[in-house]
Amino acid sequence: MQYRTLGRTGLQVSAITMGTFTFGGRGAFARAASQGVDEARSLVDVCLSHGVNLFDTANMYSLGLSEEILGEVLHGRDVDAMVTSKARMPIGEGVNDQGTSRWHLIRECERSLKRLQRDHIDIYYVHEWDGLTAVEETMAALDTLVRDGKVRYVGCSNYSGWHVMKSLAAADAMHGTRFSTQQIHYTLEAREAEYELLPLSVAEDLGVLVWSPMAAGLLSGKHRRDMDVPADSRQAAGWDEPPIRDKERLWRIVDVLIDIAGARGVSAAQVNLAWLLTRPAIASLVVGGRTIEQFEDSLQATELELTADELKRLDDVSRLPLIYPYWHQHNFALPRLSEADQALHASYPDRHYGGEDPLL
Repeated sequence: MQYRTLGRTGLQVSAITMGTFTFGGRGAFARAASQGVDEARSLVDVCLSHGVNLFDTANMYSLGLSEEILGEVLHGRDVDAMVTSKARMPIGEGVNDQGTSRWHLIRECERSLKRLQRDHIDIYYVHEWDGLTAVEETMAALDTLVRDGKVRYVGCSNYSGWHVMKSLAAADAMHGTRFSTQQIHYTLEAREAEYELLPLSVAEDLGVLVWSPMAAGLLSGKHRRDMDVPADSRQAAGWDEPPIRDKERLWRIVDVLIDIAGARGVSAAQVNLAWLLTRPAIASLVVGGRTIEQFEDSLQATELELTADELKRLDDVSRLPLIYPYWHQHNFALPRLSEADQALHASYPDRHYGGEDPLL
């Protein structure tokens, strides 16, 4: 197992984090899976045996049942297993049962601690932006949780670039706790994070965790062009996240993954994860699964080193257009771009976006 430093902290996290989205199966989450304590224990055992030291959950996953199951599985073990959880999403019918107010965040953290049977949460994420709560209140509440010892580090998830920067500025202004990490959706198919979120993470030393790095299985090699949707997949059960806006582009990416995997004698899933582990600011990939075999396969991705040619093929088939203002920066500012800027621009090796010197 690889271990990577989480942003500017001294915390070492495994390059693969175990996702527990499938624990519980309460309500709509049954479309993903419905693993109980015994099944969850066997999957956690596999991850621990391979060196995974971070386990990801949230208060909304099966409305707390995922946390309960993870807490039961880890309780009493003499292992250095760290746990992340999240709050913000609706978890009830009450008017304060969602959001990032001080009232909601502190209450939900305390509820999560009880379900997890722990005295602290190692990384606590704001699960989604809340435009109705002052960012100063949100960051002050998170700072309180850290100062009270209930949380070790805080992060955000599913924020836009300006949301993250406004939050960091608020924390700095009050000399409070900053975000150490953000958890984002980022895959070969969904590379929009390269426009803002990855450069921001490099510039601000945020360690990035990636959720659904397999795009809900679509990049695993199990789904193919002109094939029926696998009967045991989330898609067959009606799960429609993440959205795929260009199906033909998806299948072109899958074709390259399968071709590289066949030549290397590994799975397409391993190639997909190995590509992500080469990207800027990435600390860990949150990987889920239904079976021991799926986890064992995914965990091997940390040992796969892709060649420069393989990385170029994957980059070429998946690269998004340079939207404004990035094409303009690529034409006129490239010699003066920072390491953070290069988290986007390095994927576009042509000196000028149009190919010709714009000044000639």
